[in-house]
Amino acid sequence: MPFQTFSLHQLGWQPEYARQLALADFEAGYPARVMAAHRSGLMVMSSRGHDAVVLPHHLADAGDGVAVGDWVLVEHEAGRVLRLLERRSALVRIAAGGDHRRQSIAANLDVLFVVSSCNEDFNPSRLERYLALAADAGVAPVIVLTKADVGGDVAACVAAAEQLMPGVPVIAVNALDEASVSQLQPWLAPGMTVAFVGSSGVGKSTLTNRLVDSASQRASGIREDDARGRHTTTAREMFPTPSGAWVIDTPGMRELRLASTSLELGSVFDDIDTLAARCRFRDCQHDGDAGCAVEAAVADGTLDARRLSNYRKLQREASHAQQTQREQRERSRQFGALTKEAMRAKRERLGR
Repeated sequence: MPFQTFSLHQLGWQPEYARQLALADFEAGYPARVMAAHRSGLMVMSSRGHDAVVLPHHLADAGDGVAVGDWVLVEHEAGRVLRLLERRSALVRIAAGGDHRRQSIAANLDVLFVVSSCNEDFNPSRLERYLALAADAGVAPVIVLTKADVGGDVAACVAAAEQLMPGVPVIAVNALDEASVSQLQPWLAPGMTVAFVGSSGVGKSTLTNRLVDSASQRASGIREDDARGRHTTTAREMFPTPSGAWVIDTPGMRELRLASTSLELGSVFDDIDTLAARCRFRDCQHDGDAGCAVEAAVADGTLDARRLSNYRKLQREASHAQQTQREQRERSRQFGALTKEAMRAKRERLGR
């Protein structure tokens, strides 16, 4: 099936991207948006069409890496990325494994659909984690509860989700029903970019297929006896929808460690922040401190102990990410010093 051609405006191009480029940049290359990222390179879309381009090592290894949704400048005729444009927003996590590497999930999003299902997968603490991810990225979240047709108490799940972050829309859908999925249309205006995040088997790929009106992704079933799904997406990709919006599907994440070193939890846990303002001491840690209004609220039942526990956990992760980043900078500084010393010693040997 041939690829469609889209204008930059249809691809989500904004004036702020153009302001990053000088006339010399446009003479050297053309702007394109990353549709998919593979080990061998990137698939990009521009007003010229769909192209496979090479990503130089110095760009691949810089920062959090290039993500689907990024805008890049591609060298004319050479098919090589010259530079990565500054992002409007980015979802970043700590990659799975022990190297604590920051990894971009998606870039330049307008809306983040946080997906859970109305079965055993429903987990308020996990939803709070994804909401914190959205708040840190500056992306508007929408909670989407799938399997509304086969799940348990849908109304109870919706009510519980609405309590997590007041003001965030909560939509219950049957991903297999077009009329039900049409509830998401208000967030799918032309040029908008949205992404689905959530654990495996909750229906992200099924929703994506429904929105893009395509069976290009094959959604695996879910084992209803334990509510655990099989991975249906193995790489992040971006797809156009009939409405003119763009959808980024992401693999189910077994582990989502937040990468922010200055995580702003107030928007997600504003109830705890409001209570904290009443604590006796301004530096109250809400963990056995005298006069703690937060713990008093837990004791009298006005604050869920689970919610406070998750708040503390996310705070610890942000503190750990900050410490890890400092350690990585120090290791980089030490490696640079060793490299300079080795080069100096080599020059001295050659000079003898």
